[in-house]
Amino acid sequence: MKWHDMKEAACPVARAMGVVGDRWTLLILRECFLGVRRFDDFQKSLGITRHLLAERLKRLEAMGLLERRPYQERPLRHEYRLTESGKAFAPVMLALQDWARSNLPSEAPSPLSFILRDGGEEIEPVVTDRHTGQELNHRTVLMRYSDEAKSSD
Repeated sequence: MKWHDMKEAACPVARAMGVVGDRWTLLILRECFLGVRRFDDFQKSLGITRHLLAERLKRLEAMGLLERRPYQERPLRHEYRLTESGKAFAPVMLALQDWARSNLPSEAPSPLSFILRDGGEEIEPVVTDRHTGQELNHRTVLMRYSDEAKSSD
């Protein structure tokens, strides 16, 4: 399978990687969650080239994670806002932060923290099953292909 075909894959992990798996995309989404909306602000905070940033923003818009809205008419300028699909990516950002803190320690303190909107306490995310409330990790979950996926290979 070619990289640009990943977003069409049957596997949800492969589809997700087809959308957010390239360089810069996760950092652009991080900036969106931090409130960055304008092209120049993305470029300033990330140090990304204008061409690459424009390409990534266009892709995130096409994939439905961002929407572009005009904020100035002359000259016409747009800002980028998370869509509902983009906002639904928040738990993935939480999981990445938690994984990196545990498995990729840094001497420098993290510039990011996640706090509850109501109450302001910093959180420590865990993934749980929606129905049972059980914490999910490598000890409690087995990943495997479904029987349908095996028969289609």
